[in-house]
This record gives sequence, structure tokens and C-alpha cells, in this order.
Amino acid sequence: MTKLDWAAVFAGANILILMLLAFGVVGARIRHKVMLGDGGNPAVLQAIRAHANASEYIPAALTGLTLLAILEPVSLLMVQVLGGLLTFGRVLHGIGLSTSSGRSPGRALGIIATWLALIGMGGVLIWAGLAPLL
Repeated sequence: MTKLDWAAVFAGANILILMLLAFGVVGARIRHKVMLGDGGNPAVLQAIRAHANASEYIPAALTGLTLLAILEPVSLLMVQVLGGLLTFGRVLHGIGLSTSSGRSPGRALGIIATWLALIGMGGVLIWAGLAPLL
């Protein structure tokens, strides 16, 4: 599989994570009879925040991952590691925030993994972008 193939796998997985969290919002709104916003209901707000958090991080990360996949001299392993770390982090964070309104190991580990993936992507993208000049 190529770097772009792997980026597509991770993009697909993260898009499905977004959709699962969106279904969680719809389910919470149906259960609590809330048609718009959170209706002052903490469970609906929690579902909204879980989806919103993923919506805040995933688009930028997938843009970075796609650029990593098409730039040289970025390695296949780098795309796999950063894409895997991102996806692992988003799964953990989504579960953690969806199941606990307070602190949870899933939330903490998930955001750490997500941030490490994004910092890694940012650094590697700068290096790969400047590589032709070096």
C-alpha cells in the first residue's frame, strides 16, 4: 500500500468516527426530546461536545495527513505512525467524552495522542516543505 492509500484508510476511519459521534448527538436529542441546541440537558450537551471536539481536530489533521502522503521525502512509516496515533487518539477521546462528563483516562490519553499526532504532522510538514531548499 502507498502513503496515499494509508492516508485514505485513516481519513475514512476518522470520518466514520465523526459520523458515530454525530449519531450520538441525534440519539441524545431524540431520547431527551430536544430539537435544537442542548435544551439545557447535560447529556445532550455532552454528546454535542464530543462531536464538536472531533469536528475541531479531524479536518486539520486529515489535511496534514494528506499532504504528508503526497510530499517527498516523507516515509510511509511516518504516515502510518501519525495517522494511527491520530485515529487512536480520536477513538479514545470520543469514547472518553461520550461516556464521562468529568475527567477520564480516555479523554486525557485521547487528547495527548491527538496533540502528539498534530505536532508531529506540523513539524514533518515544515521539514518536508523545506527539504528541497536544504
